[in-house]
Amino acid sequence: MFAAVYRVVRDIPAGRVATYGQIARLAGMPRSARIVGYAMAACHDPSVPCHRVVDRFGGTKAAFDRLAPGTQRALLEAEGVSFHLDGTVDLAACQWER
Repeated sequence: MFAAVYRVVRDIPAGRVATYGQIARLAGMPRSARIVGYAMAACHDPSVPCHRVVDRFGGTKAAFDRLAPGTQRALLEAEGVSFHLDGTVDLAACQWER
């Protein structure tokens, strides 16, 4: 099950993001966004760009901040992802469409 999630996440290009629910649908598991979250938390494979997965509002998650606060945001900004003033990703500009 996690393997299908990882395959989809590997397809997200730099500078784009996808939501947990979007990944679940593309992996053939609609309404399973929580499973995508579990898969992201369990992933230790550097070939899976987990930092490109955000919540449905464009929010980043503290689970990525193991090294320092704001790690996920910093990784996304380095790829050119834009953020709103409230700290959420600008999904209209940066959401990946497959």
